[in-house]
Amino acid sequence: MKKMTLEICSGTTCYMLGANNLLNIENEMPSELRGLAEVRALPCMGLCNDKELSGAPYVKLNGKVIEKATPEKIYDAMRALIEE
Repeated sequence: MKKMTLEICSGTTCYMLGANNLLNIENEMPSELRGLAEVRALPCMGLCNDKELSGAPYVKLNGKVIEKATPEKIYDAMRALIEE
């Protein structure tokens, strides 16, 4: 399986609303997910202004936006990609 791309917005709003807790996610992943994603912190993705999205922090997993991202939401999304 090709590595997934996990991009974490580290703009001010996302950082203050929880992205700071996601930046070390690679070290905290469950063993079955560890090493399956390339994790990158990005400057502001500009998603806060999108009225269709529900809130920061924002993360993109293989380009798909995860709103109000938490480790659990990210792990669930990774597992769903593995099952595809």
